[in-house]
Amino acid sequence: MGCAGSTLTKGEENTKKLRKPKPWKHNEPITRTHLKQMRDEFWDTAPHYGGQKEIWDALRAAAEADINLAQAIVDSAGIIISNADMTLCYDERGAKYELPKYVLSEPTNLIRDS
Repeated sequence: MGCAGSTLTKGEENTKKLRKPKPWKHNEPITRTHLKQMRDEFWDTAPHYGGQKEIWDALRAAAEADINLAQAIVDSAGIIISNADMTLCYDERGAKYELPKYVLSEPTNLIRDS
């Protein structure tokens, strides 16, 4: 911790360990198909709002991986984890990447497709 103007030393920025997002509930029950459509739409449009495509690709790979592989991906890509559940990340240049919970985990009210 430090003031806003302090700088991190090399290796210090990626010390935060990832954790699974807390259980969450979508505002209405959704199917796995609808959840996949929401995720695909997010990942298709996210790079257009800023940041580097390579970082978005790494975040997607991490979001779709198990927690240990996700940790290795963010560490090797130089992604700075602000929130341990990956909802808020930065790249080494300071660009901000916000990930919605629905790309990181399934809601508690997911319903089976018919």
